[in-house]
Amino acid sequence: MADAKARPLWAWRHPRPEGAAGRCIGAGSDLPVHWRRAKRLARRIQATARRERLPHLIHTSPLARCRAVGAWLRRWGWRHRIEPALLELDFGAWDGKTWPRIGRAEVDAWCADFAAYRPGGGESLQALLARAHAWVPATTPALLVTHGGWMLARGWRGAAPALAADWPAAPPYGALLQLD
Repeated sequence: MADAKARPLWAWRHPRPEGAAGRCIGAGSDLPVHWRRAKRLARRIQATARRERLPHLIHTSPLARCRAVGAWLRRWGWRHRIEPALLELDFGAWDGKTWPRIGRAEVDAWCADFAAYRPGGGESLQALLARAHAWVPATTPALLVTHGGWMLARGWRGAAPALAADWPAAPPYGALLQLD
């Protein structure tokens, strides 16, 4: 793993939430995560922190799929800060709907103006990029449990991609990305 000073943010994607399959899931969908998945990721974070001598402070999105991991760590003596800035993209009226219910025409409109379009009247990718890059933890290195979209936005360099095809795939559930 990279030196903690070189990569001050250690960001884990939340565990797989219940009921997300086939649906547009963003900031407006507070889906639960099975307690075993939350505990398993908390144990991995705890082991990484011990091995790398990282602080026992976890920052999480306020959504249950992230917050549940923080709750396990808090039970084991960690400090837990809930950070609204770590939320996933807000998909507005699309949030929680199945992709077929959203409709091909709306998804195509988003893809045609990928950076500036506000899917479902929610948040644009440009806004997510700005929010992700504006978040500064009080101390570094910082450990986070957040969302795939937030992680990709924080790691993105340069202007927002014009094409949806240029945006990378989300990291797997539970994956760790070390970010600047």
